[in-house]
Amino acid sequence: MQRWRGYDATPGGWGRSVVTIGVFDGVHRGHQATIGHAVARARELGVQSVVVTFDPHPAEVVRPGSHPAVLTEPARKAELIEALGVDALCVVPFTPEFSRLSAEAFVHDILVANLHATLVVVGANFRFGHRAAGDVALLERLGRTFGFGVEGGPLVAEGGTVFSSTYIRSCIDAGDMAAAAAALGRPHRLEGVVVRGDQRGRELGFPTANLLCHGYAAVPADGVYAARLVRRGHPDLAAAVSVGTNPTFSGRERRVEAYALDFSGDLYGERVALDFVARLRGQVRYDAVEPLLAQMGEDVTQVRELLL
Repeated sequence: MQRWRGYDATPGGWGRSVVTIGVFDGVHRGHQATIGHAVARARELGVQSVVVTFDPHPAEVVRPGSHPAVLTEPARKAELIEALGVDALCVVPFTPEFSRLSAEAFVHDILVANLHATLVVVGANFRFGHRAAGDVALLERLGRTFGFGVEGGPLVAEGGTVFSSTYIRSCIDAGDMAAAAAALGRPHRLEGVVVRGDQRGRELGFPTANLLCHGYAAVPADGVYAARLVRRGHPDLAAAVSVGTNPTFSGRERRVEAYALDFSGDLYGERVALDFVARLRGQVRYDAVEPLLAQMGEDVTQVRELLL
């Protein structure tokens, strides 16, 4: 998959293409259906497929301070999109200047002048241009003017719930990792660099990897989880993960700490990922260390039964 930073980085001589546009945070099952439709149509037409996405999230530029929790970091999002068979990924820097581009200029500059769209695939609620003035109806009218078609990406739903990034964030906020995984098509992943913590877990016999995550990362609700710890070039490890403030020890800083089962190596400084499988329990404050240790032992047993 080719990757470009900015639509003006499209290679010279780029031919016609099928384009789909969106933030695509999470690359969830709804996104997969839309991107998959674009890829299939491109192959039918004998042209290239292009995914256009944005960085940073448009909400942070249009309404500073409103950045939603991020389901997939940029590198992970690119990997997931590439796995769908896309030919090119165009990441458009979403700047204040770009946000002021009119709907008509958006279509001309991106879809026509640079990507040479023959077909554009978008969701039913797609909006574009300054103040989100453009909708699918306007896109269709402009398509007739500039010579490209417009098709809607299929909605994906189960039990009356349409899968969306907003819905998945709400599942993660509630600690419902099964529902999040059902909508994503895979477990929710949290990435970070392992940093030194208080070393308390090591003292208790449960040494943990303390993850320093992106400030906007979608961190699950406080509690204890069964997860897989993913390291590049190594087998995945089953892990019991604590999310919260360590109330037994009067902690205040919210942390993500993973105890990898049957592992004795050093992870400090390594970038790892956690794939959350299930929430085992909420966070509990104990009056003494002994009942905490007993509960941690039970947590590890549950993780072992679930993942090993």
